Amino acid sequence: MRLPLTAQYSSLPDGFYAALAPTPVKEPSFIAVNDALAEVLQLNPADLRSSAGLDVLSGNAVAEGSTPLSMVYSGHQFGHWSGQLGDGRAILLGEAATKDGTVYDIQLKGAGRTPYSRGGDGRSALGPVIREYVMSEAMHALGVPTTRALAGVRTGEMVVREGLLPGGIFTRVARSHVRVGTFQHFAAQKNNDALSALVAFCIKRLDPSEAGLESPEAAAFLLRRTVERQAHLIATWMSLGFIHGVMNTDNMAISGETIDYGPCAFMDGFDPETVYSSIDRQGRYAYQNQAPIAHWNLACLASALLPLLSEDEDTAVSTAQEIVDGFGGLFKAAYLEAFRVKLGLKDPSEDDESLIAAVLGWMAQDLRDFTNTFRALSHNAIDMTQDDALKTLAQRWGEGGVLERRAAMLKVNPAYIPRNHQVEKAIRASVDEADDGPFHALNTVLSRPYETQDGAEIYAQPPLPNEIVHQTFCGT
Repeated sequence: MRLPLTAQYSSLPDGFYAALAPTPVKEPSFIAVNDALAEVLQLNPADLRSSAGLDVLSGNAVAEGSTPLSMVYSGHQFGHWSGQLGDGRAILLGEAATKDGTVYDIQLKGAGRTPYSRGGDGRSALGPVIREYVMSEAMHALGVPTTRALAGVRTGEMVVREGLLPGGIFTRVARSHVRVGTFQHFAAQKNNDALSALVAFCIKRLDPSEAGLESPEAAAFLLRRTVERQAHLIATWMSLGFIHGVMNTDNMAISGETIDYGPCAFMDGFDPETVYSSIDRQGRYAYQNQAPIAHWNLACLASALLPLLSEDEDTAVSTAQEIVDGFGGLFKAAYLEAFRVKLGLKDPSEDDESLIAAVLGWMAQDLRDFTNTFRALSHNAIDMTQDDALKTLAQRWGEGGVLERRAAMLKVNPAYIPRNHQVEKAIRASVDEADDGPFHALNTVLSRPYETQDGAEIYAQPPLPNEIVHQTFCGT
């Protein structure tokens, strides 16, 4: 089987990756193939769904045109330097392009051991495959920059985690898999040539009109664009009640896409201190901490880029500080704009920040459901006299333009999100009963999150007390 892939990342020096093929599996079978995404990438869905396509997407064959490799990177995990990490269970097959020339990575997750596995088995259990497929496609439908799901397969093999679990492989698509930790890796080696090559690669991939810039302009440009992308991304997360759960520097993509859906979750009842990750015992990556952590991660990126920003250390630090310090203002502007639209505030006011905080405070008092409360506000289905914040909001709305305001709010306040208990039901059905029906039904509803869908009421309902998911887990 031939795939129209390029080998851009493999054109970088050997120290950037390890070239290796996926490890074959016993008896692969399809869970899903994302036909719509395949067509965007100019891949033939019928080819991907064929037996030859299954061999490629399960790692049992290397397609002609593919140059499989695993990427090396380092990073901070929970604020502590971990040194070299890398793709311990992921293999990049190559890059595909859309009709307009936009380039995307195609990567297998769970494809076997690599030189960066650090003793791991290189495999993925089926549950994390289901979770990442559902979450990434839901985020895309919600309008959040994100990696995408091209396919999911069963391996026909068991993996050892807390017990024996069925295995799976996830095919992930991203504008780039380069992370903050990729730059940290070469900075730790004091390899300025590698840093320069990586800067040039990222600019050519993500901002091709600026390709050809040389340091220090190139490094400053990349840092500034990354700050801008992350400010927008985190504000969008916050506006939807999303919690990433493990914002280590090796999990922050330079592309500004949401990447690595491990212990992530959408909040049900609103509490800014919410933490879902089972390994985040100190609340480092709580909902309310996501912007400060993104700022911290960007400072790590800036530190890695210092040698390229100027030969004079003081000048380099000053330049980096100025760019990274811009995150706060960019995030605040994006955050306020997102919540203005969610609350139906047509004209900006200097009181918007305090009003948004007051409405969120009212929601937090009784842990009101984040998604359903904003949806109800969109439908004028809340008594606006019950709280001073709501009274102020109603005054800002005024008397006219009800239909226009409602239409605008319904476009940004979803009816459906991938609620933890529904995702867990889909996982349990696929893992425990080999029944992918709940998975497909959930994906279908989540593909149109802003439209009220007949028969989909259950997907908009908060969990019953016995359905509440208190913790989510990494897939490794």
